[in-house]
Amino acid sequence: MHPDVSIITLNGKTPRIHESAFIAPGCRIIGDVEIGPDASIWYNCVLRGDVNHIHIGARSNIQDGTVIHCDSPDPKHPAGFPTIIGDDVLVGHMAMIHGCTIDDRGFVGLGAIVMNACVIESDGMLAAGALLTPGKRIGAGQLWGGRPAAYMRDLTEAAMADMQKGVQHYVHNGQRHKAAILGASED
Repeated sequence: MHPDVSIITLNGKTPRIHESAFIAPGCRIIGDVEIGPDASIWYNCVLRGDVNHIHIGARSNIQDGTVIHCDSPDPKHPAGFPTIIGDDVLVGHMAMIHGCTIDDRGFVGLGAIVMNACVIESDGMLAAGALLTPGKRIGAGQLWGGRPAAYMRDLTEAAMADMQKGVQHYVHNGQRHKAAILGASED
């Protein structure tokens, strides 16, 4: 791991990061966090699993400056709100993801906010800059946008295929960055 990455054990929970994942310099990964194979966590992201758990699936990417947190259990919500991100998910730069679920192949645009108890179903997309308020659900293959976010239209097959091309791009690009950083640290 690069020296400018903080991996912090908290409350007896140490982040679990698959060896093939790319973790960029400047990242802070704290507590009960699991990062899957070929996932990429880009520069200056914070993943704070201090009061619940965070799961990032295989090949998902969390782009630069994104903050991911979760929420504590309470009497109304005994399980609290973990953050569960499935496989092949794209999360744009500077997004804020909090106590929600993003199913496989979901997409969160840059600067978007996803709040507690929200679900973005498979192939669902939250547009750049949008705010998904607590408890909202984006259906499979739907595009939502605005502040607060609302349904806009169904995505085309071509748009969903483009999202998956983006996933493959980030897997490849993450490995290129990882190799460059490892090469620089050996100098």
